[in-house]
Amino acid sequence: MADDDAIRTSLEALIFAAAGPATVAQLRRALPRLAPAEIGEHVKQINEELVRDGRPYEIVEAAGGYRFRTRPEFGDLILSAQPERRTRLSRPALETVSVIAYRQPITRAEIEELRCVDCGAVLKSLLDRHLIRIVGRRDAPGRPVLYGTSANFLETFGLKSLRDLPELREIVDLYEEHGTPIAEAEAEEDSADDLEPDEEGPVDVEAGARPEIELGADPADGAAAGGDPRVEEGGGGEEAEAPKA
Repeated sequence: MADDDAIRTSLEALIFAAAGPATVAQLRRALPRLAPAEIGEHVKQINEELVRDGRPYEIVEAAGGYRFRTRPEFGDLILSAQPERRTRLSRPALETVSVIAYRQPITRAEIEELRCVDCGAVLKSLLDRHLIRIVGRRDAPGRPVLYGTSANFLETFGLKSLRDLPELREIVDLYEEHGTPIAEAEAEEDSADDLEPDEEGPVDVEAGARPEIELGADPADGAAAGGDPRVEEGGGGEEAEAPKA
């Protein structure tokens, strides 16, 4: 029992000190005798202890690793003290990041073909927020840039991996369950253009509860954009595998 307590204390320290989500590989470098399944079990026991002690935070799986996060019920309290943590995304930004999430890797031209509008400014805004990244270039004339979602996208939306994205059929069923036809819901979302503009800068997900995703007017929407948005530093890499819809 004493050994288990020491292991759980060590895991807490490693997860707390990690700059981002602590992966199983990182944790096992410090605790090589632990199997991946054992790490998950210890984290579960840590969370049970935190609940018993009435602590306002927990350990969650996000973006392929473990991290501390304040409990959802404290979200309003944290936002009242740190209103800048609220994440506002316009309807065009939400549509664009959704297309990228389900179709990645995808080029700007393919996104614009699906949305039937210019997406250059919206893509730049999503890059600035670190919700998407450059994952490579397509082997085609002009070698167009390929976009994919980032680890910050997974953290912001509370996903362990892209496999946790809901299937498109589930989204349609959700609308139907609440008696809201898709066309009607889209018409209501058009009113988002009148909401307060969002603030510049990346989404902050490190300091506490998961930010609230809220519709609002994106300053990039409607702006003229020429050419592909800038490549985020360090954004290169292999093409991402899109989840099956």
